[in-house]
Amino acid sequence: MKQLVRITFFLSGFVFLMTSCSNQEDSKILKEVEAQNIDIKIDRFDRTFANAEASDLPELKKEYPYFFNPNVQDSLWIDKMNDSLQNEINSEVAEAFESFSEEKKDIERFFKYVKHYFPQVNKPTVLTLAESVDYKNKAVVVDTLLFVSLDNYLGKDHKFYMDFETYISQYQDKKYMLSDIALTYAESLTPKADSRQFISKMIYYGKLLYFKDITIPFESDAVKIHYTEDQMNWAKNNEKQTWQHFVEQEMIYSTKTDLNERFINLAPFSKFYLGVDNESSPRIGQYIGWQIVRDFMKKNPEVSPAEMLQMKAIEIFNKANYKP
Repeated sequence: MKQLVRITFFLSGFVFLMTSCSNQEDSKILKEVEAQNIDIKIDRFDRTFANAEASDLPELKKEYPYFFNPNVQDSLWIDKMNDSLQNEINSEVAEAFESFSEEKKDIERFFKYVKHYFPQVNKPTVLTLAESVDYKNKAVVVDTLLFVSLDNYLGKDHKFYMDFETYISQYQDKKYMLSDIALTYAESLTPKADSRQFISKMIYYGKLLYFKDITIPFESDAVKIHYTEDQMNWAKNNEKQTWQHFVEQEMIYSTKTDLNERFINLAPFSKFYLGVDNESSPRIGQYIGWQIVRDFMKKNPEVSPAEMLQMKAIEIFNKANYKP
């Protein structure tokens, strides 16, 4: 019995030592990353277009060729300049983002981490837009250009979002901007789900969320996954029960497409077809996939984040030994 106690004590001490070493290493990495000096160019195209007149169009087309489709007649661009709704959008964006200095700092901080873990990613020029409130395309990266639609970040109660469902409008807030930017880079670096199995879809989104773990570690988990605090708490408190439900209902390796609608896609809540549905966190399959990837990375420290993003979902799942 005494020998067992000594062994247990030794193992506990070993685990504590390893955890302490890991924390010290993480702290060292954070300091090195934060010490970097990165300057990101911000081009306020939203202002440039808002202040432009018809006579400025030739110069705009020359300077910003990626915005102007050569098949679109100039008269349509001039109509856009004079459109009352477009002018209202311009005005609301200008008021909400009189300065972009804090957002610039956040983006530069994000890129410090991106360059640390993914040195092949080029530093972008950020172009800000005031468009048609396309909540499905808030941030888009193309080569060395990062487009950010500021009309999507005016606050959940803004009049432009009055016709949106609450579960959509609540994300139309500038506090989610950096998370959206991180997502578009994560998507550009991560292959699509490698099978139709539910576990593959969960782990794909888990990879995207883990990318946020390492590139915006200063943001809360709720902001990373776009949850309210209540939704975050529900997901944490019901993680074990959710996983048991997936296992008992034989969903893990299922290829049923309705599982995406029920547990992955944008929605007000997850659909277990139980009395708990209205209280549940949305996209709970993404949350579970996130925890699986986190477990995998903890248990396989020799695998870099870049390598993990390229791995097969089933390999990550098997090696994670996920047991909430």
